[in-house]
Amino acid sequence: MYSPPVAEEDEDFAALLDESLTGSGKSGGGSLPVGKRTEGTVVQIGKDTIFVDVGTRSEGQVARWELEDKDGVLKVEVGDRIRCTVASGGDRPTLVTAFGKSGSADVGMLELAAESGTPVDGEVAKAVKAGLEIKIGKLRAFCPASMVDIGFTADISVFEGQTLRFKVLEVRDNGRSIIVSRKALLLAERETMGRDLLKNLAEGQIVDGTVQSIQAYGAFVDIGGIEGLVHISELGHGRVSSVGDVVSVGERVKVRVLAIEQTVAGGNPRIRLSVRQAGDQDTETSGRAEISIVDATVTKVEAYGILVSTEKGAGIVPTRELDLPPGGDARRAYPAGTSVRVVARGKDNKGQLRFSIKGVEDAEARLNYASFRAGKKQRGKSSVGSFGELLKSRLKA
Repeated sequence: MYSPPVAEEDEDFAALLDESLTGSGKSGGGSLPVGKRTEGTVVQIGKDTIFVDVGTRSEGQVARWELEDKDGVLKVEVGDRIRCTVASGGDRPTLVTAFGKSGSADVGMLELAAESGTPVDGEVAKAVKAGLEIKIGKLRAFCPASMVDIGFTADISVFEGQTLRFKVLEVRDNGRSIIVSRKALLLAERETMGRDLLKNLAEGQIVDGTVQSIQAYGAFVDIGGIEGLVHISELGHGRVSSVGDVVSVGERVKVRVLAIEQTVAGGNPRIRLSVRQAGDQDTETSGRAEISIVDATVTKVEAYGILVSTEKGAGIVPTRELDLPPGGDARRAYPAGTSVRVVARGKDNKGQLRFSIKGVEDAEARLNYASFRAGKKQRGKSSVGSFGELLKSRLKA
């Protein structure tokens, strides 16, 4: 049977059409190089795999366990945007959110992480004076003490045994020298949060924050990626002689946004905050009328205070309420399991019970005085009653 010759132009057109049909239904269609740091949209959630649209012919695949929390609860939904790195290329790339999470890592993987900025998961094996020794798979890395957290951490041994996420800064000598930083990742996350916060932040809003640092003139509070200043005059309703008497670094507070002042340089605005106008005067002051001293057991020591368990429930003793000498170490004075006596100070804005150790002596004195006054008053009433009864009996006689 006769077949008419096919023109060269027709062959080219057929090839283009076939290529177009092969990649139909997808925007883009190009492959992504290994190590490429990208962002995609979750389009399907499977039993073991999360499918993410990253612009390739077929969706990229992320192992489901990578996007689950420690309790196995999935942290994303269809439509969410996630940051990931291409672990293997092709039309259907394999994606990862971090290296080392499966417990395996090699030098090449960490070099790729350093180049792409992909975070790695590592277990803190040991805390030394200069920093943390990190185990990433079978490899050992080091995180300098200055790169462990955004703020100063007096005792970095609290991180021992924890699995944390780090940014790889250096991989040298074929993996014999690996330097990582947790602070770099935290700062990047904080910057992103700050940009999102500023879009909706307005004067008059009441927001939660964490005290980052204390100065003679006030406290700097992180309200979700950006810092604001609470002037000393805005810390309490009464006169505050020292900022440290009211708040401690690491303490959670509720603040009102007083002003958002744009800077001339175009950087982050200056934000003025107030604890006093946020109604953050918890029942520490109002609750002192009813003095309650209870026995407690220390369950954990944090940078901002100690957590205790009492018959009234679990609560916190802020650092400023500990009975410590100047420069004293709370971890040495109140290790977990220590029995202490505390006086209740009511609840904070989160509903958490607050206690004081250094206020116990004063509370006992006030209770003793109240008991003395009550006894004296009762004796007075008894004397009057007895005299009245005696007079009545004599008149009858």
